[in-house]
Amino acid sequence: MRILVVEDDKKIASFVVKGLGQAGYAVDHAVDGEQGFKQALAVEYDAAIVDIMLPELDGLSMIARLREQKILTPVIVLSAKRSVDDRVKGLQSGGDDYLTKPFSFVELLARVQALIRRSHHTPELSELRLGDLSLHLITREVTRAGQKIELQPREYALLEYLLRNAGKVVSKTMIIEHVWGYDFDPMTNIVDVLISRLRNKVDRNFDAKLIHTHRGVGYALRIS
Repeated sequence: MRILVVEDDKKIASFVVKGLGQAGYAVDHAVDGEQGFKQALAVEYDAAIVDIMLPELDGLSMIARLREQKILTPVIVLSAKRSVDDRVKGLQSGGDDYLTKPFSFVELLARVQALIRRSHHTPELSELRLGDLSLHLITREVTRAGQKIELQPREYALLEYLLRNAGKVVSKTMIIEHVWGYDFDPMTNIVDVLISRLRNKVDRNFDAKLIHTHRGVGYALRIS
């Protein structure tokens, strides 16, 4: 899952970007509204977190312009303003949720997860499943045939991405964009390494293999 954070406050931006990264998300950061607008046009994000008071282009104007361009990325509006009128303006501009500063990262993360679930048209979905493999979106617990599988954040992010695209072949570039973001060269073997680690945990002890390699194309999670 890939998230855009548009925040000019360095301390808040660092706090949010680091926390989301540790939770297994690929995160891109923009320091002003114009940069955020251009990135949101160029990349298909799973969610965006946008501050209202931004240089160059304020957050509400940025969101409104995205909606005019038919960009439907779910957006959480961040603001120090707490009045009902301010919340209404944030939602009327095209925001999907509104969170006032200061905020708890745990609450922000929960809201991000809820927005992503709704954007995939599964508002009540709390679990992704393929055969005997299940991933719980709330508890982040992964099991196969009832056996608990311990995953690191990037392994979890990769498995979630594969499950959301079950049956489809996803390329290495697609995986890098959704699991790491812009910071990694698609020519590196980092995807192969992570796939190997995930396969070792998900498939090694089971006869039926779920992670399949399509040489020269990418990987797919499916029941053979």
